[in-house]
Amino acid sequence: MPASFPPLIGDQPKVLILGSMPGIKSLQEQQYYAHPRNAFWHIMGELFGAGFNLPYNQRLEILKQHHIALWDVLGYCEREGSLDSSIESGSEVPNAIPELLQEHHGIRRVLLNGGKAASAFRKHILPSLPATHDYRIVQMPSTSPAHARMSQAEKLAVWREALLK
Repeated sequence: MPASFPPLIGDQPKVLILGSMPGIKSLQEQQYYAHPRNAFWHIMGELFGAGFNLPYNQRLEILKQHHIALWDVLGYCEREGSLDSSIESGSEVPNAIPELLQEHHGIRRVLLNGGKAASAFRKHILPSLPATHDYRIVQMPSTSPAHARMSQAEKLAVWREALLK
């Protein structure tokens, strides 16, 4: 059963980016978004200088400097392969995101990286948030190479709008 990584949290995070669950390559490398065809680090490189060409720890530090936190909606699940569509819904165990948000009051935007992250968030996390929460929760286009309906440039434009406006 794959397990997600601990959250990446720097000082005073303002944005939380949530994926669904790390894929096989990420689990092997023990790195967020490790598949070279995933657009995540390309986008972070364009926006913040945290591109795939830098060492992983340096990329993480750059995100923290920009008050961006990373985690996954799911802490555990059963899945064959890396595709989100292969996650067995009855096996989903969410991460403690409500607790993380409560602990880090500065987070006001939650960006959900793709449809599975969004649906799992709505199912497992949203009902646990206070009804009066004031988080801006946005479903983003997936950075996964499996999400080919949008070009990398189109994805970059949407992510730029969400992170820099």
